[in-house]
Amino acid sequence: MPGSPYTDLDRPPLSAARLRRALVAPNGPWARLELHAETGSTNADVSEAAAGGEPEGLVVVAERQTAGRGRRGRIWQSPPRAGIATSVLLRPGEAAPDRGWAAVAPTGYGWLPLLAGVALVEAVARLAELDAALKWPNDLLIGDAKCAGVLAEAVPGRSPAQPPAIVLGIGLNVTLRADELPVNPTGLPATSLQLAGAAATDRDPLLRALLRSVADWYDRWRTAGGDAQASGLRDAYLESCATIGREVRVLLPNGETQTGTATGIDNDGQLQLKTPTETRSIAAGDVLHLR
Repeated sequence: MPGSPYTDLDRPPLSAARLRRALVAPNGPWARLELHAETGSTNADVSEAAAGGEPEGLVVVAERQTAGRGRRGRIWQSPPRAGIATSVLLRPGEAAPDRGWAAVAPTGYGWLPLLAGVALVEAVARLAELDAALKWPNDLLIGDAKCAGVLAEAVPGRSPAQPPAIVLGIGLNVTLRADELPVNPTGLPATSLQLAGAAATDRDPLLRALLRSVADWYDRWRTAGGDAQASGLRDAYLESCATIGREVRVLLPNGETQTGTATGIDNDGQLQLKTPTETRSIAAGDVLHLR
């Protein structure tokens, strides 16, 4: 049957019922989970829900994305059931007294994509048994190839007094074959867990581990009032980040290019770049590691 989830036995479908039992309260850390056979973009789906007032804790998973969104407005498609495409809805600007969480100032939101990167490294190490590293701000590398990406987007509040929601999207290549890999416009080659020799490529436990790790780090970060140092997030990120200490070229959103040494991450999650004339903070940009 064309389009059937059972035509490619190496890529079995996910089960919404099993995922909900494992990940949705009271047994799991998330409030609600939707699984789509196909969607344009999980980030777009969660952004629409956030704009409509959806509470924190929504998870959307797609077996296939037809208009997945990356940095700088890039669009990409994924083969059915070959990877993990998921987005979660977070509202860090809203206090949650029942959990002991104060509201976090928007200046700290830059740590959220880095938090997702740490969760990715943990899940890949634990289940796939692969050494992975992070390229600031949003790429998971295995060797010198990109295996996953993170995209964080803000959704304005429904009133000026309401802080923005954050949609945190994660895409992980799991069983993509060499002829299915996306072309990265920055020139960084792509890979998948399977091509990298992963010990396991079952998406169900990978997705569970990833979403639990995101929830765990988010809880630590919120409990610490959005303090990346006190929560341990800063140290965990620096331990996994392959960008720090490297010579890099950064393409900024305005088209400007900066070259220098990546010396650290500041309190807001921004990259510290030392050039021949200054040290500056980079909030967003495409980073190329120079040899």
